[in-house]
Amino acid sequence: MSARTYEVRTYGCQMNVHDSERLSGLLEGAGYVRAPEGADGADVVVFNTCAVRENADNRLYGNLGQLVPKKAARPGMQIAVGGCLAQKDRDTIVKRAPWVDVVFGTHNIGQLPVLLERARIAEEAQVEIVESLETFPSTLPSRRESAYAAWVAISVGCNNTCTFCIVPALRGKEKDRRPGDVLAEVEALVAEGVIEVTLLGQNVNAYGSDIGDREAFGKLLRATGAVEGLERIRFTSPHPRDFTDDVITAMAQTPNVMHQLHMPLQSGSDRVLKAMRRSYRQDRYLGIIEKVRAAMPDAAITTDIIVGFPGETEEDFEQTLHVVREARFAQAFTFQYSKRPGTPAAEMDGQIPKAVVQQRYERLVALQEEISWEQNKTQVGRTVEVLVAEGEGRKDDATRRLSGRAPDNRLVHFERPEGRPVRPGDMVTVEITYAAPHHLLAERPALSVRRTRAGDAWERRTAAPSTQPAGVMLGLPTIGAPAPAPVGPMAAAGGCAID
Repeated sequence: MSARTYEVRTYGCQMNVHDSERLSGLLEGAGYVRAPEGADGADVVVFNTCAVRENADNRLYGNLGQLVPKKAARPGMQIAVGGCLAQKDRDTIVKRAPWVDVVFGTHNIGQLPVLLERARIAEEAQVEIVESLETFPSTLPSRRESAYAAWVAISVGCNNTCTFCIVPALRGKEKDRRPGDVLAEVEALVAEGVIEVTLLGQNVNAYGSDIGDREAFGKLLRATGAVEGLERIRFTSPHPRDFTDDVITAMAQTPNVMHQLHMPLQSGSDRVLKAMRRSYRQDRYLGIIEKVRAAMPDAAITTDIIVGFPGETEEDFEQTLHVVREARFAQAFTFQYSKRPGTPAAEMDGQIPKAVVQQRYERLVALQEEISWEQNKTQVGRTVEVLVAEGEGRKDDATRRLSGRAPDNRLVHFERPEGRPVRPGDMVTVEITYAAPHHLLAERPALSVRRTRAGDAWERRTAAPSTQPAGVMLGLPTIGAPAPAPVGPMAAAGGCAID
């Protein structure tokens, strides 16, 4: 009898991406195998959902509806729904979609294989939502999507009370991992061939709040930087409230911590920030940017911005444009405010008409596009070492190019070196010859190619008799896009939706 196949469909933030790697590991540990890419269905389809964006539930039920005829034609097929929307809607899901077999929450992803088996035996839906974290996700088995780069969760949950965000209600209060556990996971990943890790948390730089150590995150950066063989360290997403000078110093003094920072702004207006319950103001935010640039002049800084928050006036919006001009972001991930049921902002007076929000959004996008292009043009003529990636360049096959990330996380497309095989995970040194708003080009032959342990790991993985992983849909909008679209790691830096 052949093993049952599975497919995990991921929406939302990078914490969901990380959770989906755990879900895949759990299912494979239970004897399931990943459905081949392009296969017409799987025996188990898991939706790892996001509740942050408007109409997320309608999109989920639309996708679930598409599986009704497939389930009818495939005896024994099961459908599971997990993630933030499952945590929020609970019993509503099986009422609206009675063909769903399992509903589980953000705190008990480790129960998925048991719930699937229970649903199969009982022949009825199993709904299990717990209110607090049962097992820290990183202690569960994982099926990593990349052989050369990995997420490492250092905390889960959030203690903030931003009025636009439902995440704390769904992910719970912040819970930190012990530093020793984090470092042990990083060391194990490096031993497997990983050369880049991203430290992950809903409010990553609040790490240490459990023990009252405001410098714990800076210490963790330095300790992670001492792991032999680890070439690149990133983190996402920090909160301006908790961004302390010791973190800037740790970034500047630890060679393998990349000079890249994603720090959500949300609004440049002090009045709107107060209404959002964001515990910083414009001067504080710009002060952090100034300190980061003083310590690391080459730092690429990215952000998140919400347009059209309830009560936002034209003057408030102009303050946001002012901060964008002053901060000179390399990229900004812009969101039109949308009501999130269960958040205080959804009930606020002064909801902005859609046409006004759209007009402001387009003005912001146009300004940031101009700045992004100007910032990228400063890279022309520079020599950078690119970590070769898999699946970053959507047009690579047509252009015969390869793609990867520079140390500051800018996307670089480059010519394939003649006569020198290059694998994902290898390092290629190139000279930047052209800049566009969202990527850089290196149109001359590579200056050097460095084969790495990560490339070896990728080669071993692809040589193994396994199926290719399905793409991960982050569900965040690219700059200038009016609706959510799949994006690459630069946009993944946005925290759990909007931090």
